Amino acid sequence: MHPLLILLSSVAVILLMILWLRVNAFLALLAAATTVGVLSPLVPLGEVMPKVAVSFGSVCARIGIIVALAAVIGECLLESGAADKITRVFIRLFGEKRSSLSLLTSAWVLGIPVFFDTVFYLLVPLARAMRIRTGRNYLLFLMSIVAGGITAHCMIPPTPGPLAMAANLNIDFGMMILLGGLVAIPMALVGWLFAVYRDRKLEIPLRETTGISLAELGEIAHEDDSRLPPFLWSATPIFLPVILITANTFSVALKAEGPVRSTLAFLGDPNLALLISTAISMFILARHKGYTLAQLTGPVNRAFAGAGLIILITAGGGAFGGMLVEAGVGRSLANVAQKYQLPLLLLGFFLSALLKAAQGSSTVAMITTSSIVAPLVLAVPPPYHPVYLACVIGSGSLVGEWMNDSAFWVYKQMGGLTEVETLKTLSPLLAVLGTTGLVASYVLAIVMPMR
Repeated sequence: MHPLLILLSSVAVILLMILWLRVNAFLALLAAATTVGVLSPLVPLGEVMPKVAVSFGSVCARIGIIVALAAVIGECLLESGAADKITRVFIRLFGEKRSSLSLLTSAWVLGIPVFFDTVFYLLVPLARAMRIRTGRNYLLFLMSIVAGGITAHCMIPPTPGPLAMAANLNIDFGMMILLGGLVAIPMALVGWLFAVYRDRKLEIPLRETTGISLAELGEIAHEDDSRLPPFLWSATPIFLPVILITANTFSVALKAEGPVRSTLAFLGDPNLALLISTAISMFILARHKGYTLAQLTGPVNRAFAGAGLIILITAGGGAFGGMLVEAGVGRSLANVAQKYQLPLLLLGFFLSALLKAAQGSSTVAMITTSSIVAPLVLAVPPPYHPVYLACVIGSGSLVGEWMNDSAFWVYKQMGGLTEVETLKTLSPLLAVLGTTGLVASYVLAIVMPMR
Protein backbone atom coordinates (compact mmCIF):
# COMPACT_ATOMS: atom_id res chain seq x y z
CA MET A 1 0.00 0.00 0.00
CA HIS A 2 1.16 3.56 -0.78
CA PRO A 3 2.56 5.39 2.30
CA LEU A 4 0.02 8.22 2.04
CA LEU A 5 -2.85 5.74 1.99
CA ILE A 6 -1.33 4.13 5.06
CA LEU A 7 -1.24 7.57 6.72
CA LEU A 8 -4.87 8.28 5.86
CA SER A 9 -5.94 4.84 7.05
CA SER A 10 -4.14 5.24 10.39
CA VAL A 11 -5.58 8.72 11.01
CA ALA A 12 -9.03 7.32 10.20
CA VAL A 13 -8.45 4.63 12.84
CA ILE A 14 -7.62 7.31 15.43
CA LEU A 15 -10.67 9.45 14.63
CA LEU A 16 -13.02 6.47 14.40
CA MET A 17 -11.92 5.04 17.73
CA ILE A 18 -11.97 8.36 19.59
CA LEU A 19 -15.09 9.96 18.08
CA TRP A 20 -17.37 7.03 17.33
CA LEU A 21 -16.26 4.23 19.61
CA ARG A 22 -15.22 6.61 22.44
CA VAL A 23 -12.03 4.64 23.01
CA ASN A 24 -9.21 6.10 25.13
CA ALA A 25 -6.70 8.09 23.06
CA PHE A 26 -3.80 5.82 24.10
CA LEU A 27 -5.52 2.73 22.74
CA ALA A 28 -6.45 4.61 19.56
CA LEU A 29 -2.85 5.71 18.96
CA LEU A 30 -1.53 2.22 19.71
CA ALA A 31 -4.03 0.71 17.27
CA ALA A 32 -3.05 3.26 14.64
CA ALA A 33 0.66 2.48 15.09
CA THR A 34 -0.09 -1.23 14.67
CA THR A 35 -2.19 -0.48 11.58
CA VAL A 36 0.71 1.37 9.99
CA GLY A 37 3.05 -1.56 10.58
CA VAL A 38 0.58 -4.15 9.27
CA LEU A 39 -0.21 -2.18 6.08
CA SER A 40 3.36 -1.19 5.25
CA PRO A 41 5.29 -3.51 2.91
CA LEU A 42 8.51 -2.13 4.43
CA VAL A 43 7.84 -3.67 7.87
CA PRO A 44 7.92 -7.48 8.22
CA LEU A 45 4.79 -8.70 9.98
CA GLY A 46 6.78 -10.38 12.75
CA GLU A 47 8.55 -7.10 13.56
CA VAL A 48 5.48 -4.86 13.79
CA MET A 49 4.83 -5.07 17.54
CA PRO A 50 8.53 -5.09 18.55
CA LYS A 51 9.02 -1.88 16.54
CA VAL A 52 5.90 -0.36 18.08
CA ALA A 53 7.23 -1.19 21.54
CA VAL A 54 10.67 0.26 20.77
CA SER A 55 9.17 3.52 19.47
CA PHE A 56 6.88 3.69 22.51
CA GLY A 57 9.80 3.15 24.87
CA SER A 58 12.06 5.73 23.25
CA VAL A 59 9.50 8.51 23.74
CA CYS A 60 8.58 7.31 27.23
CA ALA A 61 12.27 7.46 28.18
CA ARG A 62 12.41 11.10 27.15
CA ILE A 63 9.21 12.41 28.71
CA GLY A 64 7.97 9.90 31.31
CA ILE A 65 9.83 11.23 34.35
CA ILE A 66 9.23 14.85 33.36
CA VAL A 67 5.46 14.50 33.02
CA ALA A 68 5.17 12.61 36.31
CA LEU A 69 7.21 15.18 38.24
CA ALA A 70 5.44 18.15 36.64
CA ALA A 71 2.12 16.70 37.79
CA VAL A 72 3.39 16.51 41.38
CA ILE A 73 4.65 20.09 41.22
CA GLY A 74 1.27 21.33 39.98
CA GLU A 75 -0.65 19.41 42.64
CA CYS A 76 1.57 20.70 45.45
CA LEU A 77 1.35 24.31 44.22
CA LEU A 78 -2.42 24.12 44.27
CA GLU A 79 -2.84 22.39 47.63
CA SER A 80 -0.24 24.51 49.46
CA GLY A 81 -1.77 27.80 48.31
CA ALA A 82 1.39 28.74 46.40
CA ALA A 83 -0.57 29.12 43.15
CA ASP A 84 -3.01 31.46 44.88
CA LYS A 85 -0.07 33.46 46.26
CA ILE A 86 1.39 33.95 42.78
CA THR A 87 -1.95 35.24 41.53
CA ARG A 88 -2.33 37.70 44.39
CA VAL A 89 1.16 39.11 43.86
CA PHE A 90 0.42 39.77 40.20
CA ILE A 91 -2.86 41.45 41.14
CA ARG A 92 -0.98 43.79 43.46
CA LEU A 93 1.70 44.34 40.82
CA PHE A 94 -0.71 45.43 38.09
CA GLY A 95 -3.27 47.06 40.37
CA GLU A 96 -6.96 46.32 40.67
CA LYS A 97 -7.82 48.57 37.72
CA ARG A 98 -5.78 46.22 35.53
CA SER A 99 -7.02 43.04 37.15
CA SER A 100 -7.46 41.40 33.77
CA LEU A 101 -3.72 41.73 33.10
CA SER A 102 -2.94 40.19 36.48
CA LEU A 103 -5.19 37.24 35.65
CA LEU A 104 -3.58 36.94 32.21
CA THR A 105 -0.09 36.89 33.71
CA SER A 106 -1.02 34.54 36.54
CA ALA A 107 -2.64 32.08 34.14
CA TRP A 108 0.37 32.25 31.80
CA VAL A 109 2.82 31.48 34.61
CA LEU A 110 0.68 28.79 36.21
CA GLY A 111 -0.03 27.25 32.79
CA ILE A 112 3.61 26.14 32.51
CA PRO A 113 3.47 23.38 35.17
CA VAL A 114 -0.31 23.09 35.66
CA PHE A 115 -2.85 21.76 33.12
CA PHE A 116 -5.18 24.40 31.64
CA ASP A 117 -8.40 22.97 33.08
CA THR A 118 -6.85 23.15 36.56
CA VAL A 119 -5.59 26.71 36.02
CA PHE A 120 -9.08 27.79 35.02
CA TYR A 121 -10.63 26.03 38.04
CA LEU A 122 -8.13 27.85 40.26
CA LEU A 123 -8.56 31.35 38.85
CA VAL A 124 -12.24 31.56 37.92
CA PRO A 125 -13.34 32.16 41.55
CA LEU A 126 -10.98 35.15 41.62
CA ALA A 127 -12.48 36.43 38.36
CA ARG A 128 -15.96 36.13 39.82
CA ALA A 129 -14.84 37.82 43.04
CA MET A 130 -13.34 40.68 41.00
CA ARG A 131 -16.63 41.04 39.13
CA ILE A 132 -18.48 41.36 42.45
CA ARG A 133 -15.96 43.96 43.63
CA THR A 134 -15.81 46.05 40.45
CA GLY A 135 -19.26 45.43 38.98
CA ARG A 136 -17.92 45.07 35.42
CA ASN A 137 -15.60 43.29 32.94
CA TYR A 138 -16.59 39.75 33.89
CA LEU A 139 -16.13 38.44 30.34
CA LEU A 140 -12.76 40.19 30.12
CA PHE A 141 -11.63 38.44 33.31
CA LEU A 142 -12.71 35.01 32.04
CA MET A 143 -11.14 35.43 28.60
CA SER A 144 -7.91 36.77 30.11
CA ILE A 145 -7.52 33.57 32.13
CA VAL A 146 -8.02 31.52 28.96
CA ALA A 147 -5.61 33.65 26.89
CA GLY A 148 -2.83 33.29 29.44
CA GLY A 149 -3.33 29.70 30.55
CA ILE A 150 -4.02 27.96 27.27
CA THR A 151 -1.12 29.57 25.37
CA ALA A 152 1.37 28.36 27.98
CA HIS A 153 -0.36 24.97 28.01
CA CYS A 154 0.05 24.53 24.24
CA MET A 155 3.49 26.11 23.77
CA ILE A 156 5.75 25.58 26.78
CA PRO A 157 7.00 22.32 28.35
CA PRO A 158 6.56 20.52 30.69
CA THR A 159 2.89 20.36 29.73
CA PRO A 160 2.36 17.16 27.71
CA GLY A 161 1.63 18.59 24.24
CA PRO A 162 4.77 20.73 23.85
CA LEU A 163 6.80 18.01 25.58
CA ALA A 164 5.59 15.39 23.09
CA MET A 165 6.28 17.69 20.14
CA ALA A 166 9.83 18.29 21.35
CA ALA A 167 10.36 14.55 21.72
CA ASN A 168 8.83 13.67 18.34
CA LEU A 169 10.70 16.39 16.44
CA ASN A 170 13.96 15.88 18.36
CA ILE A 171 13.99 19.42 19.77
CA ASP A 172 16.05 20.33 22.83
CA PHE A 173 13.67 20.95 25.74
CA GLY A 174 15.41 24.21 26.62
CA MET A 175 14.93 25.46 23.06
CA MET A 176 11.25 24.50 23.19
CA ILE A 177 10.85 26.43 26.44
CA LEU A 178 12.60 29.53 25.05
CA LEU A 179 10.95 29.72 21.64
CA GLY A 180 7.62 28.36 22.82
CA GLY A 181 7.57 31.01 25.54
CA LEU A 182 8.64 33.72 23.09
CA VAL A 183 5.78 32.89 20.73
CA ALA A 184 3.30 32.49 23.60
CA ILE A 185 3.86 36.08 24.78
CA PRO A 186 2.38 37.86 21.71
CA MET A 187 -0.30 35.18 21.53
CA ALA A 188 -1.44 35.98 25.08
CA LEU A 189 -1.26 39.75 24.57
CA VAL A 190 -3.24 39.69 21.31
CA GLY A 191 -5.72 37.37 23.00
CA TRP A 192 -6.07 39.88 25.84
CA LEU A 193 -6.70 42.71 23.35
CA PHE A 194 -9.38 40.61 21.68
CA ALA A 195 -10.89 39.95 25.12
CA VAL A 196 -11.03 43.71 25.77
CA TYR A 197 -12.85 44.18 22.45
CA ARG A 198 -15.26 41.30 23.05
CA ASP A 199 -16.05 42.48 26.58
CA ARG A 200 -17.18 45.85 25.19
CA LYS A 201 -19.47 44.21 22.64
CA LEU A 202 -21.06 41.48 24.76
CA GLU A 203 -22.40 41.80 28.30
CA ILE A 204 -22.22 38.57 30.31
CA PRO A 205 -24.05 38.62 33.66
CA LEU A 206 -22.66 36.96 36.75
CA ARG A 207 -24.71 33.83 37.39
CA GLU A 208 -24.74 31.17 40.08
CA THR A 209 -22.80 28.03 39.08
CA THR A 210 -22.53 24.50 40.43
CA GLY A 211 -19.21 25.40 42.01
CA ILE A 212 -18.55 27.95 44.72
CA SER A 213 -21.51 30.23 45.51
CA LEU A 214 -21.58 33.98 44.99
CA ALA A 215 -21.86 34.46 48.76
CA GLU A 216 -18.61 32.56 49.31
CA LEU A 217 -16.73 34.52 46.66
CA GLY A 218 -16.52 37.60 48.85
CA GLU A 219 -14.58 35.60 51.42
CA ILE A 220 -12.01 34.52 48.80
CA ALA A 221 -11.19 38.10 47.92
CA HIS A 222 -10.43 38.95 51.56
CA GLU A 223 -8.73 35.77 52.74
CA ASP A 224 -5.73 36.46 54.95
CA ASP A 225 -2.57 36.64 52.82
CA SER A 226 -0.42 35.51 55.75
CA ARG A 227 -1.89 32.02 55.49
CA LEU A 228 -0.26 31.54 52.08
CA PRO A 229 3.40 30.67 51.37
CA PRO A 230 5.86 33.50 50.59
CA PHE A 231 5.98 34.52 46.92
CA LEU A 232 9.65 33.60 46.43
CA TRP A 233 9.05 30.07 47.66
CA SER A 234 5.82 29.82 45.66
CA ALA A 235 7.46 30.82 42.37
CA THR A 236 10.66 28.79 42.77
CA PRO A 237 9.25 25.41 41.61
CA ILE A 238 8.08 27.06 38.39
CA PHE A 239 11.06 29.20 37.47
CA LEU A 240 13.95 27.09 38.79
CA PRO A 241 13.65 24.29 36.18
CA VAL A 242 13.20 26.87 33.41
CA ILE A 243 16.42 28.59 34.49
CA LEU A 244 18.40 25.36 34.83
CA ILE A 245 17.23 23.85 31.53
CA THR A 246 17.75 27.03 29.50
CA ALA A 247 21.17 27.59 31.10
CA ASN A 248 22.18 24.15 29.85
CA THR A 249 20.85 25.01 26.39
CA PHE A 250 22.87 28.22 26.29
CA SER A 251 26.01 26.42 27.42
CA VAL A 252 25.66 24.05 24.48
CA ALA A 253 25.05 26.94 22.07
CA LEU A 254 28.09 28.82 23.41
CA LYS A 255 30.20 25.63 23.30
CA ALA A 256 31.21 25.86 26.95
CA GLU A 257 33.74 23.30 28.14
CA GLY A 258 35.19 21.85 31.33
CA PRO A 259 33.55 21.77 34.77
CA VAL A 260 31.04 24.51 33.90
CA ARG A 261 29.69 22.52 30.97
CA SER A 262 29.48 19.24 32.89
CA THR A 263 27.81 20.93 35.89
CA LEU A 264 25.21 22.67 33.74
CA ALA A 265 24.62 19.47 31.79
CA PHE A 266 23.91 17.69 35.09
CA LEU A 267 21.75 20.38 36.71
CA GLY A 268 20.08 21.36 33.44
CA ASP A 269 18.94 17.88 32.55
CA PRO A 270 15.12 18.20 32.51
CA ASN A 271 14.67 15.11 34.69
CA LEU A 272 16.93 16.43 37.46
CA ALA A 273 15.65 20.02 37.17
CA LEU A 274 12.06 18.83 37.65
CA LEU A 275 13.14 16.49 40.47
CA ILE A 276 14.67 19.42 42.38
CA SER A 277 11.52 21.50 41.86
CA THR A 278 9.38 18.58 42.99
CA ALA A 279 11.30 18.36 46.25
CA ILE A 280 10.87 22.10 46.79
CA SER A 281 7.13 22.03 46.05
CA MET A 282 6.64 19.12 48.45
CA PHE A 283 8.62 20.99 51.12
CA ILE A 284 6.38 24.03 50.65
CA LEU A 285 3.26 21.91 51.04
CA ALA A 286 4.60 20.11 54.10
CA ARG A 287 5.73 23.32 55.77
CA HIS A 288 2.64 25.47 55.19
CA LYS A 289 0.02 22.78 55.68
CA GLY A 290 1.87 20.93 58.43
CA TYR A 291 1.84 17.69 56.45
CA THR A 292 3.86 14.71 57.58
CA LEU A 293 5.70 12.56 55.05
CA ALA A 294 2.85 10.07 55.24
CA GLN A 295 0.28 12.79 54.50
CA LEU A 296 2.28 13.96 51.48
CA THR A 297 1.62 10.63 49.78
CA GLY A 298 -1.99 11.71 49.18
CA PRO A 299 -1.37 14.59 46.73
CA VAL A 300 1.67 12.83 45.26
CA ASN A 301 -0.31 9.69 44.47
CA ARG A 302 -3.15 11.73 42.97
CA ALA A 303 -0.67 13.50 40.73
CA PHE A 304 0.94 10.24 39.61
CA ALA A 305 -2.47 8.73 38.85
CA GLY A 306 -3.28 11.58 36.47
CA ALA A 307 0.21 11.68 34.98
CA GLY A 308 0.19 7.98 34.12
CA LEU A 309 -2.51 8.38 31.48
CA ILE A 310 -0.76 11.42 29.98
CA ILE A 311 2.50 9.47 29.71
CA LEU A 312 0.73 6.58 27.99
CA ILE A 313 -1.01 8.87 25.47
CA THR A 314 2.17 10.81 24.74
CA ALA A 315 4.31 7.72 24.30
CA GLY A 316 1.52 6.15 22.23
CA GLY A 317 1.82 9.10 19.88
CA GLY A 318 5.54 8.45 19.73
CA ALA A 319 4.89 4.85 18.74
CA PHE A 320 2.56 6.06 15.98
CA GLY A 321 5.20 8.48 14.70
CA GLY A 322 7.92 5.84 14.84
CA MET A 323 5.88 3.47 12.69
CA LEU A 324 5.19 6.25 10.18
CA VAL A 325 8.95 6.65 9.82
CA GLU A 326 9.30 2.90 9.26
CA ALA A 327 6.58 3.04 6.58
CA GLY A 328 8.30 5.79 4.57
CA VAL A 329 5.56 8.37 5.09
CA GLY A 330 8.06 11.24 5.45
CA ARG A 331 9.42 10.97 1.94
CA SER A 332 5.92 10.69 0.46
CA LEU A 333 4.73 13.78 2.35
CA ALA A 334 7.81 15.64 1.18
CA ASN A 335 7.04 14.79 -2.44
CA VAL A 336 3.44 15.98 -2.09
CA ALA A 337 4.46 19.20 -0.33
CA GLN A 338 7.08 19.88 -3.00
CA LYS A 339 4.65 19.12 -5.84
CA TYR A 340 1.99 21.52 -4.54
CA GLN A 341 4.52 23.96 -3.05
CA LEU A 342 2.88 23.71 0.37
CA PRO A 343 5.09 25.24 3.10
CA LEU A 344 5.84 22.85 5.96
CA LEU A 345 4.73 25.38 8.56
CA LEU A 346 1.31 25.74 6.95
CA LEU A 347 1.01 21.97 6.62
CA GLY A 348 1.68 21.53 10.34
CA PHE A 349 -0.72 24.32 11.32
CA PHE A 350 -3.69 23.20 9.23
CA LEU A 351 -3.24 19.51 9.99
CA SER A 352 -3.19 20.28 13.72
CA ALA A 353 -6.27 22.52 13.41
CA LEU A 354 -8.09 19.81 11.44
CA LEU A 355 -7.36 17.17 14.07
CA LYS A 356 -8.33 19.58 16.86
CA ALA A 357 -11.71 20.31 15.25
CA ALA A 358 -12.29 16.62 14.57
CA GLN A 359 -11.60 15.15 18.00
CA GLY A 360 -11.44 18.08 20.45
CA SER A 361 -8.19 17.57 22.35
CA SER A 362 -5.34 20.02 21.70
CA THR A 363 -2.88 17.60 23.27
CA VAL A 364 -3.92 14.74 20.99
CA ALA A 365 -3.77 17.11 17.99
CA MET A 366 -0.22 18.15 18.91
CA ILE A 367 0.97 14.59 19.53
CA THR A 368 -0.59 13.21 16.34
CA THR A 369 0.46 16.06 14.05
CA SER A 370 4.05 16.10 15.28
CA SER A 371 4.14 12.32 14.81
CA ILE A 372 2.93 12.71 11.22
CA VAL A 373 5.34 15.48 10.18
CA ALA A 374 8.38 14.12 12.06
CA PRO A 375 9.27 11.71 9.21
CA LEU A 376 9.00 14.61 6.76
CA VAL A 377 11.46 16.68 8.82
CA LEU A 378 13.91 13.75 8.81
CA ALA A 379 13.49 13.21 5.07
CA VAL A 380 13.79 16.86 4.05
CA PRO A 381 15.19 19.06 6.87
CA PRO A 382 13.65 22.56 6.69
CA PRO A 383 15.81 25.70 6.35
CA TYR A 384 14.88 26.71 9.91
CA HIS A 385 14.93 25.12 13.34
CA PRO A 386 12.17 22.51 13.80
CA VAL A 387 11.09 24.32 17.00
CA TYR A 388 9.14 26.68 14.74
CA LEU A 389 7.25 23.74 13.33
CA ALA A 390 6.37 22.70 16.89
CA CYS A 391 5.15 26.25 17.58
CA VAL A 392 2.80 26.32 14.57
CA ILE A 393 1.48 22.86 15.46
CA GLY A 394 0.77 24.08 19.00
CA SER A 395 -0.90 27.18 17.54
CA GLY A 396 -3.01 25.12 15.16
CA SER A 397 -4.20 22.93 18.03
CA LEU A 398 -6.11 25.95 19.37
CA VAL A 399 -8.14 26.53 16.20
CA GLY A 400 -11.47 24.75 15.82
CA GLU A 401 -12.68 24.93 19.43
CA TRP A 402 -16.24 23.72 19.92
CA MET A 403 -18.38 21.34 21.96
CA ASN A 404 -16.20 18.23 21.61
CA ASP A 405 -13.46 19.68 23.84
CA SER A 406 -13.56 19.37 27.63
CA ALA A 407 -12.21 22.93 27.93
CA PHE A 408 -15.38 24.18 26.24
CA TRP A 409 -17.52 22.74 29.03
CA VAL A 410 -15.14 23.73 31.83
CA TYR A 411 -15.25 27.34 30.60
CA LYS A 412 -19.03 27.26 30.20
CA GLN A 413 -19.90 25.60 33.50
CA MET A 414 -17.38 27.33 35.75
CA GLY A 415 -17.96 30.71 34.10
CA GLY A 416 -21.75 30.44 34.20
CA LEU A 417 -22.16 30.98 30.44
CA THR A 418 -24.61 29.49 27.95
CA GLU A 419 -23.51 27.34 25.00
CA VAL A 420 -24.14 30.22 22.59
CA GLU A 421 -22.14 32.66 24.74
CA THR A 422 -19.28 30.16 24.88
CA LEU A 423 -19.29 29.77 21.09
CA LYS A 424 -19.27 33.56 20.73
CA THR A 425 -16.35 34.09 23.11
CA LEU A 426 -14.14 31.04 23.63
CA SER A 427 -14.14 29.72 20.05
CA PRO A 428 -13.10 33.01 18.36
CA LEU A 429 -10.59 33.73 21.14
CA LEU A 430 -8.75 30.47 20.53
CA ALA A 431 -8.84 31.09 16.76
CA VAL A 432 -7.20 34.49 17.35
CA LEU A 433 -4.58 32.92 19.63
CA GLY A 434 -3.75 30.22 17.07
CA THR A 435 -3.53 32.62 14.14
CA THR A 436 -1.28 34.94 16.14
CA GLY A 437 1.00 32.01 16.97
CA LEU A 438 1.23 31.06 13.29
CA VAL A 439 2.19 34.59 12.28
CA ALA A 440 4.70 35.00 15.12
CA SER A 441 6.34 31.63 14.34
CA TYR A 442 6.56 32.46 10.63
CA VAL A 443 8.20 35.82 11.34
CA LEU A 444 10.71 34.32 13.77
CA ALA A 445 11.54 31.49 11.32
CA ILE A 446 12.42 34.12 8.71
CA VAL A 447 14.24 36.56 11.00
CA MET A 448 16.28 34.01 13.01
CA PRO A 449 16.07 30.56 11.43
CA MET A 450 18.85 29.21 13.73
CA ARG A 451 19.61 26.36 11.35
